[in-house]
Amino acid sequence: MEKITGKNNDLIKNVKKLLSSSGYRREQGLFVLEGARLVFDVLNSFYSVKYFFVTDEAYKKYYSQADALMSVSEKSFVISQAVSDKISDTKNSQGIFAVCRMKEDCEITIGCSDKLIALDNVQDPGNLGSIIRTAEALGINAVIVGGGCDIYNPKVLRASMGSVLRMNILQMNHLYPYLGKLKESNMRLYSTSPNRTAQSITEIDFSNGGICVIGNEANGVSDDIISISDGCVTIPMMGRAESLNASAAASITMWEMLR
Repeated sequence: MEKITGKNNDLIKNVKKLLSSSGYRREQGLFVLEGARLVFDVLNSFYSVKYFFVTDEAYKKYYSQADALMSVSEKSFVISQAVSDKISDTKNSQGIFAVCRMKEDCEITIGCSDKLIALDNVQDPGNLGSIIRTAEALGINAVIVGGGCDIYNPKVLRASMGSVLRMNILQMNHLYPYLGKLKESNMRLYSTSPNRTAQSITEIDFSNGGICVIGNEANGVSDDIISISDGCVTIPMMGRAESLNASAAASITMWEMLR
């Protein structure tokens, strides 16, 4: 393996830019995984690895998994601890990184009885990653992400604990046109709302599938999506809080869809 010790190496600069810039990620069609758990999760995903970076210390600790990753990577590098610290998006780097190719934009297969969660301009990477993780854990068929945070943001990837690599996810700039197409195929669409006059989600029958939309943290679901929804649903709350964090609301919504 080629060794990189200089922090000003052009490839290392590109990796750092991929971690910090969503625009650059989209332009290059690449994203970065950091840390042993996330990096080795890619072995059981449908993503391909362009570059693998590992320090000598990390290789000794994870040599069997590292060898497996090297065998599927286009190119692998040993990096110094100083280079690892420069790349890292965390306080304590584990010395393992993978640059992966994004999936090409494509339609995901959706059945009429599937249960989907759609995210309308969710901005917080922690919320987005946690929602995707919960969706995988509960068995939601797919997550549709419209606008908001990039699913390949390093904080999203960490919060998802690898679920981004395994979950059916469709990302687009705007939800409205795509949800309109799903409505035409007779899928039921519900927008979540903190308004207590909305119908309780516990009263909705999701046995034949459906889509629930979680809105932006500050503004909720956009009016155009509400206009094509079959109704607005709310989570009954007995306390004095007026609303829930987007991730908490999504978790309860998905639980009710699947129970």
